[in-house]
Amino acid sequence: MARLPKLAVFDLDYTLWPFWVDTHVDPPFHKSSDGTVRDRRGQDVRLYPEVPEVLKRLQSLGVPGAAASRTGEIEGANQLLELFDLIRYFVHREIYPGSKVTHFERLQQKTGIPFSQMIFFDDERRNIVDVSKLGVTCIHIQNGMNLQTLSQGLETFAKAQTGMSLL
Repeated sequence: MARLPKLAVFDLDYTLWPFWVDTHVDPPFHKSSDGTVRDRRGQDVRLYPEVPEVLKRLQSLGVPGAAASRTGEIEGANQLLELFDLIRYFVHREIYPGSKVTHFERLQQKTGIPFSQMIFFDDERRNIVDVSKLGVTCIHIQNGMNLQTLSQGLETFAKAQTGMSLL
């Protein structure tokens, strides 16, 4: 069986949902009686369609998840994770402005998991460049997180592990 990461880390904005939580929507958020999440102005707020299935798949594989976001809208981001019922998939959340390197250093300290055993999904190239220098397998997201991107990412991770074992 292919090697799996010990931690899968996700950016939030334009990775799990198609907006910047600190710019494009207006917290606080609420869930209406029909289950729709809306912002303060009543605007519908949605995840990318396959995100719940992606997180369920990782959970079924025994891979814990974490969130790493540089947003300044910390409360709103956490509120959305709760309202979308995603909190249960994230063992850790590093949500605050600053470098993603800091987010990963803190995740490594909290979990004891080496960077080489982590995979990271993000839409911003600068974050991919910075975090990859730590030895994390980084996957650049182009149109939101989906099952195909997850499969490709896990394959990339497994190949990287095979390469490491040959050194």
